[in-house]
Amino acid sequence: MNKKCRFCSQSLRYSFVDLGMSPLSNAYLKETNIQDMERFYPLHAYVCENCFLVQLEEFESPENIFNDYAYLSSYSDTWLKHAQTYTELMIQRLGLNSTHLVVELASNDGYLLQYFKKKGIPVLGVEPAVNAARVAEEKGIPTVTKFFGVRTARELIEGGKQADLLVGNNVLAHVPDLNDFVEGMNILLKPGGVITMEFPHLMQLIEKKQFDTIYHEHFSYFSFTTVERVFAAHGLTLFDVEELTTHGGSLRIYACHKHACHKDVCHKADDSKPIIDKPITERIAELKRREEAFGIANLKTYQGFAERVKETKRKILHFCILFKEEGKRIVGYGAPAKGNTLLNYCGMRTDFLDYTVDLSPHKQGHFLPGTHIPIEHPDKVRETKPDYLAILPWNIKDEIMMQMDYIREWGGKFVVLIPEVEIIP
Repeated sequence: MNKKCRFCSQSLRYSFVDLGMSPLSNAYLKETNIQDMERFYPLHAYVCENCFLVQLEEFESPENIFNDYAYLSSYSDTWLKHAQTYTELMIQRLGLNSTHLVVELASNDGYLLQYFKKKGIPVLGVEPAVNAARVAEEKGIPTVTKFFGVRTARELIEGGKQADLLVGNNVLAHVPDLNDFVEGMNILLKPGGVITMEFPHLMQLIEKKQFDTIYHEHFSYFSFTTVERVFAAHGLTLFDVEELTTHGGSLRIYACHKHACHKDVCHKADDSKPIIDKPITERIAELKRREEAFGIANLKTYQGFAERVKETKRKILHFCILFKEEGKRIVGYGAPAKGNTLLNYCGMRTDFLDYTVDLSPHKQGHFLPGTHIPIEHPDKVRETKPDYLAILPWNIKDEIMMQMDYIREWGGKFVVLIPEVEIIP
């Protein structure tokens, strides 16, 4: 099969990492279908030698993956706080008010747009998952239940909707037709509007061995160098970037129409007041220099990742085997997509983790795909008093450790497995 890069159409010849066969990470099982056959797909990421986009093949359509999506953003206090902080930042930086429209792509359950709405700023969500869109509508967030791309963008414009601020948090990686998605943003954005997108930073993924962030719902993995090239191909200029701590290290990029950006300062389309007050090259140039020094445009940087992942797997299994042989009980916290990649790649089932717990009632009572580890209510931890609580969504470990601090009453300890096995008493 001749695999092609989803951005530049270059033949994909170089492997980034092969994590074996895995089910869709959000395909949770019910008691009634746990004995049914599961679909497993290759979880093999490649790197494009031309544009250095790291990517997976598309085995399942987005309609099958996201039609009824188990992940609802509002169940994480950390993420809600992040959304509220972002809202305040954008209102202050861009001067948003009741005359502007904020549109979020993959708006989930309204976790972000609710904060703009409370400030009296008109909002619109675009969310393909019917269940998540329904929750958002119940919060009073107008939501279009569709996948986003050129067609949806044109339909919105025909309906009188065009974005002053176009937001996409952790959605860019989820779209198989990358060029259609970015071109759709180019169409939907007002001439003087701003796009912000957040996504995990590929350089951090490589450096910190975050292989568990690779799963079938994530079609692409971006460096700044590559994403700048993708946006430029669709007439969009990146004028600023922020490095965030979310998801183990993310980027927030700022984009505008090419004609709205000048060499040093980004201006409104009418060339009046700048919508930002800093030169556009400072943080961008600095990050690109660091990526270049890291080797982001060197195939050797990518080809060494797989061996480091295998080493991490062996360390994780060594820890689990050692403590299980000592008769210790290990349970998990969380049922995130990244946890399912980790558990399936390492072959860890109930012989290692008795169960896992999750705050979301949409996951409780189900079983993890592939491993069939049961998902319980967090109260189960207090009932069974395990020796170790393995935090699977390590990106919000501080929030989880505060919530579950009571395990220390019986000498329980927290464990984080990525990037290295770390026991936290």
